[in-house]
Amino acid sequence: GVMFGSPETTTGGNALKFYASVRLDIRRIGAIKDKDNVIGNQTRVKVVKNKMAPPFRQVEFDIIYSEGISKTGELIDLGVNANLVEKSGAWFSYDGQRIGQGRENAKQFMKDNPEVAAKLESQIRQNAGLVAEVMLTGPESADESAQDASEKTANDEGSAGPGRKKKSA
Repeated sequence: GVMFGSPETTTGGNALKFYASVRLDIRRIGAIKDKDNVIGNQTRVKVVKNKMAPPFRQVEFDIIYSEGISKTGELIDLGVNANLVEKSGAWFSYDGQRIGQGRENAKQFMKDNPEVAAKLESQIRQNAGLVAEVMLTGPESADESAQDASEKTANDEGSAGPGRKKKSA
């Protein structure tokens, strides 16, 4: 047997372990039930090896059989982690409004109200620094800066560009 570490091995010999750029350990950690029916799995993924980013990270998410990875479940979990969604007992509240008792009811509220879900997602992205400045200010300010740049190039046409000498009159 194995004296230490995980007793699980990668099949196919040693070459696959070295050849792979990313290796993931995917585990089912629980079932998601709707009354008696199992409608999905709670899943934990550990990065065992990663040549392109820091390894040994871990994440947990829901996989719903009919839809795949649950985006609304992630919104609620990330909102709670970022203190945007308040959780008191089993109740979830967002923006001073109670959105559901229990995680499944809160997920259903987010599905029923996509504008609230979009607002929460943009706040989470801003909080994580994933929204570019242009996206925050809107397209009209980007158009103004483009006009300013074109006016500047029109004014600078008489001046010498890089590597060119001005002709003397």
